[in-house]
Amino acid sequence: MMTRPADPAIDEAATPARARSARALIQAVRWRTGLSQADFARVFRIDLTLLEDLERGDARPDSALTAYLRVIDHAPEAVLEALRRAPG
Repeated sequence: MMTRPADPAIDEAATPARARSARALIQAVRWRTGLSQADFARVFRIDLTLLEDLERGDARPDSALTAYLRVIDHAPEAVLEALRRAPG
């Protein structure tokens, strides 16, 4: 019988560097910012309920949110500056 390797997204002990799923990607990006869920959602203007659902694996990000998360991960200061200048 073939066994499946543990999914790092489900394994709470997995480090973000081993992230392979959408859930783990979201957690990894947030963890690298050092922000709590509530602070990450507020700072980067992501609905907190959606963020919680994504991190639990109850929802999957669409391609736009995935792209946004990758930009946050690679250039958080640029994102923060753009958000600071944006209305709302």
